[in-house]
Amino acid sequence: MATEAKRPRVAGPVGCSEADPDPVARFLSWCGQVGLELSPKVAVSRRGTVAGYGMVARESVQAGELLFTVPRAALLSQHTSSIGCLLERERGALQSQSGWVPLLLALLHELQAPASLWSPYFALWPELDRLEHPMFWPEEERRRLLQGTGVPQAVEKDLANIRSEYQAIVLPFMEAHPDLFSPWVRSLDLYQQLVALVMAYSFQEPLEEDDDEKEPNPPLMVPAADILNHLANHNANLEYSPDCLRMVATQPIPKDHEIFNTYGQMANWQLLHMYGFAEPYPGNTDDTADIQMVTVREAALQGKAETERLVLYERWDFLCQLEMVGEEGAFVIGWEEVVTEEELTTTLKVLCMSAEEFKEFKDQDGWEDNRGEDSLMISDIPKLRASWKRLLRDSILLTLQAYATDLKTEQDLLSKEVYTKLSWREQQAVQVRYGQKRILHNLLELTS
Repeated sequence: MATEAKRPRVAGPVGCSEADPDPVARFLSWCGQVGLELSPKVAVSRRGTVAGYGMVARESVQAGELLFTVPRAALLSQHTSSIGCLLERERGALQSQSGWVPLLLALLHELQAPASLWSPYFALWPELDRLEHPMFWPEEERRRLLQGTGVPQAVEKDLANIRSEYQAIVLPFMEAHPDLFSPWVRSLDLYQQLVALVMAYSFQEPLEEDDDEKEPNPPLMVPAADILNHLANHNANLEYSPDCLRMVATQPIPKDHEIFNTYGQMANWQLLHMYGFAEPYPGNTDDTADIQMVTVREAALQGKAETERLVLYERWDFLCQLEMVGEEGAFVIGWEEVVTEEELTTTLKVLCMSAEEFKEFKDQDGWEDNRGEDSLMISDIPKLRASWKRLLRDSILLTLQAYATDLKTEQDLLSKEVYTKLSWREQQAVQVRYGQKRILHNLLELTS
């Protein structure tokens, strides 16, 4: 049956009153009204899912079968909202770093509008005050459980941006239109909850191949599609067309099995940060570990005399000019490949070069023929030059020091008798830490 990895859903969603006996029936009735067509082979249910609402196969489904179709008129976006015209007119004033403000204002309005078209859709939302994103964890707990993973730093940036965006753009807009936004939606807490919801449940339509230079499409809410939960080894995928969005099976799905979508190739720390859950090891084949770029610089500087340090700083500055490294960047390591292969290869090469090699490399502005040179597929790591492997190994050891616990501690926590006694947050955190450390230790062995 299904795995336990998913974003949790809980009872009592927004838009569903305590007296509503069957929010699923209400939602399905609404689907018929707006032309959202579900295959008779699928069902929205709490039974047979890993937690909360999900979608389950009533009958066996073959790869390529259509699971449901969502007409574009049923999508909830800044354009389809009942205040879409106003949001379009005020577009210039609503620009922000996230690009999410118009959708969030649309949600704030529709949530408190008694006649909102999407009210039955809201009935299947999770309770906003029970979302499990780390941004809602107490700061001490977040830092203690996720030290070294990158999540605390990402959350701190999120919270700062949310506060700034709300105070500078969102609240002034709502106060300027009191007839459209009741007092109870003018709340930073509610806004933060909706940011988390959009982060976890919205979709972003991909750009056409020839539109790479355009701004990304704004996020939108896709009823039915956001009921599906994520697995790296998913069995369904959302397809976009001018008239509708279609969820299609990508592999056979046996009867009574849950239907899973993909949110993209997401490492566990990204899943926890953005969606509030992690996939249990070893299910997430897309998991990665980061080596901070400045950590490689620190490793190169270890034990060096002042003159050598100045030389390395000059090389680092040149790598910055080439946009290969940055103070906040990271080298991303997967199970089978180095995702940032070019950046890490160039950095190891430049920091390990002789003075003559660096002078020539700099004279060529960083350009040279790399064909046939060292690859950074994980299986090729042992073949790297000795100086590269030493620097990479030292960088890994420094990275492992950033965690509060070692790999053996995580393995002990994952033993069944211990793991089942952990809180849900502790379980998610150990999955993130363990996956990252396994990848780093695998790399460490290959650099020996």
